[in-house]
Amino acid sequence: MTRLLALLVLISAMVVGAPAASAYAPPDLRAKVGLDAGWRFLRADAVGAEAPAFNDSSWTPVTVPHTWNAVDGQDGGSNYYRGIGWYRKHFTPSAGLAGRRLWLQFDGVNQVADVWVNGVRLGQHRGGFAGFRFDATSALKLGQDNVIAVKADNRAAVDVAPLSADFTFFGGMYRDVSLVGVDPLGVRMGDSGGPGVYLRQRALTDASASVEVTTKAWNNRTSVARAKIRAVVADHAGVVVGESVSAVRSVNAATGFDTVQTVTIPRPHRWNGKADPYLYRASVEIIDADTGAVKDVVTEPLGLRVTSVDAVTGFSLNGKSLRLNGVNAHQDRLNFGWAVSADQQRQDFDLMDEMGVNALRTAHYQQASRVYDLADARGYVVWTEIPLVNEVADSAAFRSNAQQQLLEMIRQNFNHPSIAFWGIGNEQKTSNTATNNLLRDLAASVRAEDSGRLSTYASHIGDLDPVSSHADLAAYNKYYGWYDKSSTGPGAWADRLHANDPARKIALSEYGAGGSVVQHEENPSPPVTTSRWHPEEYQTLVHENSWAQLRSRDFLWGTFVWNMFDFAVDSRSEGDTLGRNDKGLVTYDRAIRKDAFWFYKSQWTTTPFVHLNSARWTQRTAASTTVRAYATTDNVQLTLNGAAVGGPRPPAADHIYTWPITLRPGSNTVTITGTRDGRAYTDTATWTLG
Repeated sequence: MTRLLALLVLISAMVVGAPAASAYAPPDLRAKVGLDAGWRFLRADAVGAEAPAFNDSSWTPVTVPHTWNAVDGQDGGSNYYRGIGWYRKHFTPSAGLAGRRLWLQFDGVNQVADVWVNGVRLGQHRGGFAGFRFDATSALKLGQDNVIAVKADNRAAVDVAPLSADFTFFGGMYRDVSLVGVDPLGVRMGDSGGPGVYLRQRALTDASASVEVTTKAWNNRTSVARAKIRAVVADHAGVVVGESVSAVRSVNAATGFDTVQTVTIPRPHRWNGKADPYLYRASVEIIDADTGAVKDVVTEPLGLRVTSVDAVTGFSLNGKSLRLNGVNAHQDRLNFGWAVSADQQRQDFDLMDEMGVNALRTAHYQQASRVYDLADARGYVVWTEIPLVNEVADSAAFRSNAQQQLLEMIRQNFNHPSIAFWGIGNEQKTSNTATNNLLRDLAASVRAEDSGRLSTYASHIGDLDPVSSHADLAAYNKYYGWYDKSSTGPGAWADRLHANDPARKIALSEYGAGGSVVQHEENPSPPVTTSRWHPEEYQTLVHENSWAQLRSRDFLWGTFVWNMFDFAVDSRSEGDTLGRNDKGLVTYDRAIRKDAFWFYKSQWTTTPFVHLNSARWTQRTAASTTVRAYATTDNVQLTLNGAAVGGPRPPAADHIYTWPITLRPGSNTVTITGTRDGRAYTDTATWTLG
């Protein structure tokens, strides 16, 4: 019987043409040396600091990631240091790296970086958010002491975006630095910081997927090389599901060569957002055809999915409508600025997961590669964008820089299945010829570089203004109930725009309100937004009103809360803390989930919980008050000082519960309890009257 079953399985595989399963582990051929430790830093300009013999003994020892604005960039006053900072590092690269091309890789330096090795200037990078590489092969001395010197400059530059923005521009080498050694016959390292391997899904059905693999390789040998390219796709378990081997080609010395191959994957497993973020791995091997040796390998994530946007039904993933319950997020946090760790980035995603977020806008710039890796693995739909904020300069140099930053963003992140939208800018203040021409050209560049994704732009001026008509998709930043008191929410606005231009594909890219976890008010009136009074209860009210109107408007292709986390704006002087935008649903240190966080958790998840609002408002002055709570349990019971207030409440459709109560003088214990599937959930607070 067992032999018969095995025969039937073999026959079945032959009938459908399935390849024999084989495990694949891509060879680890590149040498990568982390260079984060052992730097010395000076927050000033220093003449001659690029020279190897320069005396840096008085400089401050630091470890990268590092920013010099971790404190003064978040404390208010609009006076944080925007200037030059120098970094120097001595290190001895192994003699075992001989024969390789050696590249210095910087994952992020804000915002202009000049790099020297042993006094040899390798180059300059202009732009604070993309990674970049310099070929350091000829400048490095293997087995000997070497000096890397980096001059970082976060002064305003008239040719580098952003010219201005409502966030702190943290200066420094705020992401990782490494040395990468690659065989002379290898995948190209100088392609705008990209991986050199680009995966384009050309067809996807339940029966098969067709993936076009473009490899940009280089022969850095001093003689002709005969090479072939093998593209291998392995499933999540490492089993090869498709491959393609190119013909052998002769490549002249110091010459690049591109290869385009097609890999067919039978019975594809789709990347399906948070429901099933399934990832394949696509590896490209550069093979020396004369010896058969694999000389270089690059492995990239591959998620097979189809996205689309309709003006009536909104966003779809794999042919099914998917409401994008999104947030915006900056990359900084308290006392770290932009120099955050991998663990901190994971914590951000843990908090978003808990709240039920399924879409992320990386406002207002390209973020670290780990952010997109996490989004891929956890099933987020991502809108990432270049930092074209507020205004443009009408110059060829500025236009070139904007195009450079767009190209870097697309190529460095091309293979992330989570990314569905390329953003070309945010909130241009003026709709003039220079602005519209640049937006037009950026949208055209997206279509030319990546026809498989859509471009978008976030506007805050006239809804039908030309600035909103260049990208494939339109999005709007609307703060009803906060900056705009004309309405309590965005529903009427969305309906008017949809009626006036029914073919326009629209999203709400920002909405929200400020909220302090130490400021509280019963039945709050709209505060003066620039004042020092931002009661948490008003923020909660704005989000309740906004979501009640947004949840039923399926024509919106996405809605994105501003913001997931409080963040630094050194020029701001409002709310409870100078230098901070407090519209986050979580505090800047990630320690406190504001009440509005729990509101969205009740709307976007089925996780059982109860949450008591205004629990932090412990000192009370009025006896009569209203208890407000969120719950996803089968019933909810309020007790005051151990006595039940009414009976258990059945589930509320909006998950919002209120009870009027009267506090007694002194200490009062307020407790919310709910049950689901036989388990009790409780939240409690002590409120003191008098």
